[in-house]
Amino acid sequence: MKFEGFSPGVWRQQYQYKSFSPVLVNVEWRWEDARINTLLEQATRALGELNAFSLIVPDIDLFLEMHIAKEANQSSRIEGTQTAMDEALMSEDMIAPEKRDDWREVRNYIDAINTAIAELETLPLSNRLLRETHAILMRGVRGEHKMPGEFRSSQNWIGGSGLKDAAFVPPHPTEVPDLMSDLEKFWHNESIEVPNLVRIAISHYQFETIHPFCDGNGRIGRLLITLYLVSKGLLHKPALYLSDFFERNRASYYDALMAVRMSGDLNHWVRFFLTGVAETATQGRDTFQKVLALRTEVEARMHELGRRGKKGLQLLRLLYRRPVVTVAEVTRELEVSAPTANALVADFVHLGLLKEMTGYARNRVFAFETYLKLFLV
Repeated sequence: MKFEGFSPGVWRQQYQYKSFSPVLVNVEWRWEDARINTLLEQATRALGELNAFSLIVPDIDLFLEMHIAKEANQSSRIEGTQTAMDEALMSEDMIAPEKRDDWREVRNYIDAINTAIAELETLPLSNRLLRETHAILMRGVRGEHKMPGEFRSSQNWIGGSGLKDAAFVPPHPTEVPDLMSDLEKFWHNESIEVPNLVRIAISHYQFETIHPFCDGNGRIGRLLITLYLVSKGLLHKPALYLSDFFERNRASYYDALMAVRMSGDLNHWVRFFLTGVAETATQGRDTFQKVLALRTEVEARMHELGRRGKKGLQLLRLLYRRPVVTVAEVTRELEVSAPTANALVADFVHLGLLKEMTGYARNRVFAFETYLKLFLV
């Protein structure tokens, strides 16, 4: 199938509305747009550099937890959830009651990512895996009664107050199983010659167009990108997440998807997607470089703590994973006494490594602010 002149599907008359039925995607794809070839080369190179860093950075999993937290926060933000990055890293008892619903949605997304990545070690990328991931995403939050872990059996829509004034109405629920089956085959069809980054660009468009779940499609569709790249070996670690790029270019993101549905402009969508991969991978690589430089600097300062230097290194390892902590958490995680934890935190404040966030005399919260800022750019 050729990008130029692509016919994306047909509108089908349902009761009092029309739904969109996309064409199947498990086919050979071709294009004439030379800009796609150039962007594909740039994105592949940037992704390779990011992957190389993920292989050489010691204890990479410590820092990946921050990437995952950022992705969960940004992907949820696109859907209207309002949780700040530092709040996403706190425990629930540190969150104001009125913010806990949003906080749980972000934490569910973190759990969903971690579980899905772990499952890839024994399961192929599949609809089964997406359904299981969706069940975790919707657990105990808004939408928990909207068929978590199951493809929808009712009609949903995007934008507007209902089907009559919706900006877009996905395919009728009876079409979803066959469309998702075709998409799953496309991920694994080795008889067609389609570069992986183009294949996942098409797959993300198709998933969001099918909108197979009653709720949570945006978050699962964006997570699908990372799962695909890991499953195909383009990433050895889940170090690339596009939600930040999509959030910063939200209008362009939605416009590019709609342009495919309405006019078949697949070239524009693929160019937009590849640009996002190249920019995000380069930013991820630069962040890893800054993390390594900061790590070298702060770990060298542990000798200033004298006998507590060894415990200081342990606290740093905790802060790489969770840069917002309380003294109680330090006590528990490092398995030290409360006075020792208090003294250690005080040492880190004196060194300028931790900053108290609340201004309270009790229940104080401390942030490894210099490190946290590396993931907020």
